[in-house]
Amino acid sequence: MAESKLISVDFEVFGIVQGVFFRKYTQRKAKEESVRGWCKNTEDGTVVGQLEGTADKIAIMKDWLRTTGSPSSRIDKAEFKNEKEIKEYTFKSFSIKH
Repeated sequence: MAESKLISVDFEVFGIVQGVFFRKYTQRKAKEESVRGWCKNTEDGTVVGQLEGTADKIAIMKDWLRTTGSPSSRIDKAEFKNEKEIKEYTFKSFSIKH
């Protein structure tokens, strides 16, 4: 049987990630992968958020946040922290916070 543990992880992406539709593309990718959570811009010019999903889907999202992002973005680095196993989802979907 496939890996079905639910994982929650916080992320922060550094580089040119504001004003380049980064959040919108992140939301679209999360929906494609059935990952829930949220993201928002910070005053420091980064994008932060939280992901919830199965371990395999979280791995896909981490790779995407590290290497792909939106077409106009430039990702310098992505940091992930507070990764933990969760019993159930705490979010209904993936949203963009303002």
